[in-house]
Amino acid sequence: MRTTLDKLELGKKAKIISLNNSNIKRRLMDIGLIEDSIVFCYLVSPLKDPIAYKIKNAVIAIRKSDGKDIEVEVL
Repeated sequence: MRTTLDKLELGKKAKIISLNNSNIKRRLMDIGLIEDSIVFCYLVSPLKDPIAYKIKNAVIAIRKSDGKDIEVEVL
């Protein structure tokens, strides 16, 4: 099932399909968020924004507004 990263439920894994936002694309790629990498929804903040994801061996917080531009396939 394809969706965007901001809609990934807590405790679920997904594979990155594409990064659509050119404004932060380079920064996301630098932290390891590249196509075909696996992300795990690790923690949701009390106000639901930002959301922490485990990417490789790092935990990264991404705002929902940025997560809307990242297409994923839920595993």
